[in-house]
This record gives sequence, structure tokens and C-alpha cells, in this order.
Amino acid sequence: MRDEFESRESWPFECLRCLHVWEEDYVVRHLSDGHGHTVQVWLRHGVPVQPPWSGPCCPACGSSSLTSFPPGYLDRHPELVAADPLPPARVPALPVEPARQRPAVRAGLPRRLLIVTGLPVLALVAYELYRYLLISGVPHH
Repeated sequence: MRDEFESRESWPFECLRCLHVWEEDYVVRHLSDGHGHTVQVWLRHGVPVQPPWSGPCCPACGSSSLTSFPPGYLDRHPELVAADPLPPARVPALPVEPARQRPAVRAGLPRRLLIVTGLPVLALVAYELYRYLLISGVPHH
């Protein structure tokens, strides 16, 4: 692959949880293999990263619930960026319940499943057998 060209892009984001607004700068390297196939490689600080639309996280609260603006949006709307350099107030994290461990063997589930599915089938078979014997006139002993 050979380098065709590089472009610089700034992507503005807003966290939908804590409303923090920030911008991330990327270098996009456009490559071609000489057979008509092109690839974009996204770089931040010289390190290959995922494209900005593939799940960044808020640097203030860690939330992945974000929205992005068109490139250059914050330049046209400076009122969205806080004037003071202080980070936004942190939203308290929800208490995380420790993960419950499942029992190694769940012996009750197969038995319950057998009862739930077996009883209706058994009732249907018994009804059909009774109806067959009643209609066919087979003498009972």
C-alpha cells in the first residue's frame, strides 16, 4: 500500500450524561493499493485508532452515550464550550451491584421444564387415546 494523502479532522462530541463538550483531533491517512481499493486509517497522536463514530467515551464521566457534531461546529458555536478550564461536574456513578455467581448445577430447571412441557403433551395423548377408544367401539375389559 502506498500513501495517497493525509487529512486532519476535528470531531466535536457532547456527552448525553454529563453534558461535557469536547473535541478530538484525528489524522486520516487515505491509502490505495494500486488495484482500486482504498482504505482510511485513523490516527490520534500517531497511533492507529478506531474511527470517531465507533464508540468513543466521555473523558469526564466515562459514559459511552454521546452525540457528535459536524466537523467545525464548535468553531461556529463557541458558547457550547465552557469558558473556564475546569472540568465539568462529575455525575455520581450509579452503585454497581457485585456480580452474582450462578450455581454450578441448576438441578431444578430440567425437572421444571419437563413438567411444563410434559404435562400438556401427556394430557393431549390421553385425550386422543380416550377419544379413539370411545369412537372405535373397542370393548373395554
